[in-house]
Amino acid sequence: MSYQVLARKWRPKTFETLVGQEHVVRALTHALTEKHLHHAYLFTGTRGVGKTTLARILAKALNCEKGISANPCGVCSSCVEIDSGRFVDMLEVDAATNTRVDEMRQLLEDAVYAPTRGRFRVYVIDEVHMLSNSAFNAMLKTLEEPPEHVKFILATTDPQKIPVTVLSRCLQFNLKQMTPPLIAEHLREILSVEGVEAESGALNLLARSANGSMRDALSLLDQAIAHGGGKVDEAQVREMLGTVGSDFLFSILDALLENDAQKLVSTADAMTARSLSFDTALQALASLFTQIQVAQLAPQALADALPERAQILDWAARFDPEFVQLAYQIVAHGRKELPLAPDECAGFVMTLLRLHVFRPADDGDAPRAPRQAEAPAHAEAKAETAARISAPARKRGADEPAPVKPQAKAGKTGDAWHEIMASVTLTGMARELGRHCGLARIDGDCVVLSLPPAHRHSQIQSAQEKLKQALSEHFGRPMRLVINLEEAKGDTPADTARRIEDERRENAIASIEQNDFVREAIDLFDAKLIESSIKPAV
Repeated sequence: MSYQVLARKWRPKTFETLVGQEHVVRALTHALTEKHLHHAYLFTGTRGVGKTTLARILAKALNCEKGISANPCGVCSSCVEIDSGRFVDMLEVDAATNTRVDEMRQLLEDAVYAPTRGRFRVYVIDEVHMLSNSAFNAMLKTLEEPPEHVKFILATTDPQKIPVTVLSRCLQFNLKQMTPPLIAEHLREILSVEGVEAESGALNLLARSANGSMRDALSLLDQAIAHGGGKVDEAQVREMLGTVGSDFLFSILDALLENDAQKLVSTADAMTARSLSFDTALQALASLFTQIQVAQLAPQALADALPERAQILDWAARFDPEFVQLAYQIVAHGRKELPLAPDECAGFVMTLLRLHVFRPADDGDAPRAPRQAEAPAHAEAKAETAARISAPARKRGADEPAPVKPQAKAGKTGDAWHEIMASVTLTGMARELGRHCGLARIDGDCVVLSLPPAHRHSQIQSAQEKLKQALSEHFGRPMRLVINLEEAKGDTPADTARRIEDERRENAIASIEQNDFVREAIDLFDAKLIESSIKPAV
């Protein structure tokens, strides 16, 4: 007996065995049970999700010799012939090869005649969006007012291309893509019946590679069984698919934490030796960064069944959330730029090195880059600032520090905060947080800042930690940081920078307006100076 491929052998023959489309099955079951039958159905969805299968099951339910039912018997001559594709009153048409109006007219000529064997004459038109406009028009009248014995079942992967006049005459059902866990579980059940050994990791790989299509998953499973000599092994499936193993991805992230550029390049070389897809690698890396960010910002949303959950939670604690956002963007752009690279390996290596170059030096457990020695003038200014702010504390003694009073002049605290921000080294969100704050007071080892509510988005935990660390290094002792959401007294460093920039821009505009050539051009051509295009010289 010839071998039958799994996609055909395990094609569902009843509503109960259809996987992943419970919402459609529920609606059709109720309609068949209550005998509320529409004359035209439209099934939409991507490839391999069950559109044609559902059409055949519905045709059996309508023509089963035991009566219209949501549970066709499957053994009567009508059910058997529909399953085998030779039922005389069911016409399956591929619209991709029958696009012309003459073919559609010829197809519908017999619609006026009563069915030969069954209860209904069923027209199943696959990829109906491929019909020409003339063919749609020829079909429209019959679709709008068909004889009572005619049922239309249309299927398409692109409903946007179907005319609205056709859509409005159909009962439309959108079939969902299958989730990887659902596909993997179904494959496991099939292999259990088939008596084929399989590793869970291999089934998960096949399920992810199917991209939501059960038919693709079964085709890949057939290939995996042949490749593995009768069993489905994870290593062989990974080799067959050319997918990137978790060990390579883990090595890349560990190299970023270790600040090891050589390890990144070595990993890329090892992937080249295995002939792995760099496009797939960047796709998997972007997915991994997404999971890490979810673990950082919404840990409760991270799936418990995720195989790499423990490792992802560890990375979430060690990577800075800001860097994860940047890393995702770098990887996504790197994948887009692969076709422009001299070769895919070069593009992949440059993407990894870009991750290395733009990675904050103090991320996670990586060794901190040594701070440069301060210039004498800079160190002297910092010491003077610290001395002026902490002077009352030294008068009272170390054991009983006296806080700087909140009633201190705004100018004094403002100037002090400007000097502090000028002397510390901050980047990213930590720098933005400091620039938009104002100094309220310093109570011993506690720095109290005021942050206007308009900038509350910059008050993320990682930025506060970096700002607190910078302040501790500035004052030479551990400092605590308290940030109150309130308007700052006086100008913040950001306000001052903005005011200076506005003044420079106004001076630039005034300078251009006073230029003789510009004034002559304005007078001669009745021209207008576009001030928004003027930028002060750097």
